[in-house]
Amino acid sequence: MKIALAQQNYHIGNFEENTRKIIEGIGWAKQQGADLVVFSEQCIPGYPARDFLEFRDFINKCYESLDQVRQHADTIGVIVGSPSRNKDEKGKDLFNAAFLLFEKEIKAEIRKTLLPNYDVFDEYRYFEPAYEWKVIEFKGKKLAVTICEDIWNLGDNPMYRITPMEQLMPMKPDVMINISASPYNYAQDIVRNSIVKAHAIRYKLPMLYCNAVGAQTEIVFDGGSLVYDKNGNKVKEMKYFEEDYQVFTLDELVQNPEPLKVSPFGGSDNNWDRGADHYFYSAKETGIGVNTLDYLSDEKNISEIYQALILGIRDYFRKMGFSKAILGASGGIDSALTQVLAVHALGKENVRAILMPSQFSTSHSVSDAEKLCNNLGNPFDIIPIKNIYESFLIELNPVFNNLPFGLAEENIQSRTRGNLLMAIANKFGYILLNTSNKSELATGYGTLYGDMAGGLGVLGDLYKTQVYALARYINKKEEIIPVNIIKKAPSAELRPDQKDSDSLPVYDILDRVLYEYIEQRKGPKEIVANGFDPVLVSRILKLVNTNEYKRNQFCPIIRVSTKAFGVGRRMPIVGKYLS
Repeated sequence: MKIALAQQNYHIGNFEENTRKIIEGIGWAKQQGADLVVFSEQCIPGYPARDFLEFRDFINKCYESLDQVRQHADTIGVIVGSPSRNKDEKGKDLFNAAFLLFEKEIKAEIRKTLLPNYDVFDEYRYFEPAYEWKVIEFKGKKLAVTICEDIWNLGDNPMYRITPMEQLMPMKPDVMINISASPYNYAQDIVRNSIVKAHAIRYKLPMLYCNAVGAQTEIVFDGGSLVYDKNGNKVKEMKYFEEDYQVFTLDELVQNPEPLKVSPFGGSDNNWDRGADHYFYSAKETGIGVNTLDYLSDEKNISEIYQALILGIRDYFRKMGFSKAILGASGGIDSALTQVLAVHALGKENVRAILMPSQFSTSHSVSDAEKLCNNLGNPFDIIPIKNIYESFLIELNPVFNNLPFGLAEENIQSRTRGNLLMAIANKFGYILLNTSNKSELATGYGTLYGDMAGGLGVLGDLYKTQVYALARYINKKEEIIPVNIIKKAPSAELRPDQKDSDSLPVYDILDRVLYEYIEQRKGPKEIVANGFDPVLVSRILKLVNTNEYKRNQFCPIIRVSTKAFGVGRRMPIVGKYLS
């Protein structure tokens, strides 16, 4: 039996495009002589559809698309993901399902058992979990089909009481097939490999794992579909951050030689005898839960983050029907990095930079920003804000009553720039890219309706130390970002001789404390126990918690970490814990 994996990029609710892609994938698989072609989780509507799933018309369109796809499943089996109506009186209205289509009919329906309800996932809000399990008989083979999270439990995951494969093994399946929509974070490829390998080793069956690719607002799906033979040897790791199609022969996956005693994380493995559980939980040793900020800045992860951000920008614009971006170019590293990423994602002709110096801006800020624009070849304008800013102060003087210069005057500059950027965006149909990084957003180091304005947060899930690492990565082969931008001390330039370090701890320390609090969810005592000053920790955590109201009003952020600001981190605005 030949099985094809179709790793595709879908658009939520765009049934016409999704259906066309799936049908094209079926046609390709037929040309390769495949008996079965597998698509990813919820490929019919796109994932995550969220509250669209509560619309009866939306579900009707899912079934209409399924019917169209079914007509092309004539001489080939097709596995697709889509919502399925729950016809029982009990439970929620829908299942998250996989359908086997063949001979223009729905031959089988498999329902997802384990519904993730953490971070960016809220499937239990919409779906009823499966309460029965079966293998699919197809062309003389028994297929154990599972859906994404169903393989994220080998019996010891405290979130779940059921292990779907344990329910299926008494039925003697010949192969495991998992359809997935598993989003990117900096260590997800390691964890996925460990889980798929662990299943192959434990159940002595080959596994074909088909993942989605493409960005859906803040969530990036990175692809990287996997095939392991029955002995736990990796046969194929498909492309990351782009569509890919591959065909595999089931007999070869069953007849491959004995296991290679190589860790799924590279290098030799001295703990092979510990079995499958070792591979599932080894992810903790390689980046989940115990890793340091240094791990997030190594070249492999920075390279992946670069690709994720490019895909995130490109798909956000394409799927929303936008084509051109605008941003404020300050001559600082955050705006410079955002500008480079936008140019790489959208093309230099589609990115417009606006330089808006004030009387507090240094001369090199303008020259550095100009040099970057010339290096990239994108259009730019220079609009000094000194006169606009001073007109604000003149009009506000009767109200300000000659009080000393302070935060209000600083923020007027930022909001002036925000107004100018939005005016140009409105006039010419641009989307404003926000340039704030995660360190700034965490501590509230930004101005609401000023430099926090934008339609998409490009760097909002990167700590400042990662911003520097990504800038160095981009400059690895040639100087794209002027070296002075990378070397100079970061500054908002809203008052004379201002530096970020006037208001914030140095980023190397700040980012490590933030990482332990945000990603690792450690409390103050745990963080202090790792060698950080108690007063400093208290100060940083108070900044994070008291600025939740700002982040609550922020634009979507492209997610690249295990815990990004936005839909995956839900904190009370008025909460007092740790403050």
